[in-house]
Formats: sequence, structure tokens, C-alpha cells
Amino acid sequence: MSPLEPGVDGKRRCFGNGEGKAFYAHYHDTEWAVPVHDDRTLFELLTLEGAQAGLSWETVLRKREGYLRIFHDFDPARVASMTDTALEKALLEPAIVRHRQKVFSTRKNACVLLDIQQEAGSFSDYLWSYVDHTPVHNTWKSHDDVPVSTPVSDALSKDLKKRGMSFVGTTICYAYMQAVGLVDDHLADCWIRSGA
Repeated sequence: MSPLEPGVDGKRRCFGNGEGKAFYAHYHDTEWAVPVHDDRTLFELLTLEGAQAGLSWETVLRKREGYLRIFHDFDPARVASMTDTALEKALLEPAIVRHRQKVFSTRKNACVLLDIQQEAGSFSDYLWSYVDHTPVHNTWKSHDDVPVSTPVSDALSKDLKKRGMSFVGTTICYAYMQAVGLVDDHLADCWIRSGA
């Protein structure tokens, strides 16, 4: 028997099945594990992954529009120049996760990202160098097989922290690597993997 139950549309997914999950199923089908090379989108997803700490990914994704509005469509230069007053105002917005350290880390992380762009040419080049610029395709059979971190996420986390980023622990980094397609962890019987 497959570890994945079919969704309401008959497709087996790693997540997003069940009534009222169409939003999450769409994210699974169209974004998760799709390689991302755009620095703005990479910054957006890094911020959302950091905001997720202690929450569900679905909860944070539902706040995505709020984050895009408050953090200038994740333009790193604009976020890096946000004032303390602007960040304090953001903490009053129910459209995002109102956690002081997470909100203020968004500006700090934007500053580090800009430094990495200067050094590496782009944040994308820096990030993708951790997998030799080629997505890692895993063949896990069940959710229990999928790791929460790897030596690669350990190394990425260590370097980002050393550079001054926050909310980039190894577990967050591995989830981020999954989200932006550095690793493809669609399960073996997921319809994305099987094409069925």
C-alpha cells in the first residue's frame, strides 16, 4: 500500500491532500522543489522559512501576500534600508507572523544577502554552489525516510550564521533547500515523481 493517500482529485501528494487543502496542493504541485534562481524569490522563501519556525509551513504560506506587501516584494535593497519604525509598524500587522526577532531578522538577513551578492555575483550562485549547481533528486519512499537536515544544510546554516543571518538553523536550511529545489524530496509515489 502506498504511504500517500490520494487527494480529492485522485492525485497522491507529499502534502496538500484533503478537504480545504486546494491552496496547499497547488503550492505542492507548482512550486515546491522547483529550482529557483531569482534572488528576490530566494530571499522571500528564506524569510518565510525562518518565519515558519514553530509554526506550520501552510500557516506561513497563507501569510505570503502580507509579507510581500510589508517587505517591499522582498527587494533586498529596500528591505535592508527599512527603519526601526517601519519594522515596529510591521509588528502590528496581523498579515504576518508578529514575532519581533523574526521581523527584525528580515532586515539583517537582507543586508547579509546584499553582501553575498557583491561577493558571489548573486545569492543564487552562492546558494546553488552547495549542490554543484544541480538539484539533488532523492527517492524517499515515506515521510519517515526524509531527513530534517543533512551535511549540506549543516554547512549552509553554519556559513549563513557566520555571515550574520538569523533563523537559518540547519533544519530551516534543509526545508529551504527543499522549497527552492536544491533538493527534490517528492516521495517515490507522489504524482509529481511518477507523472501519474
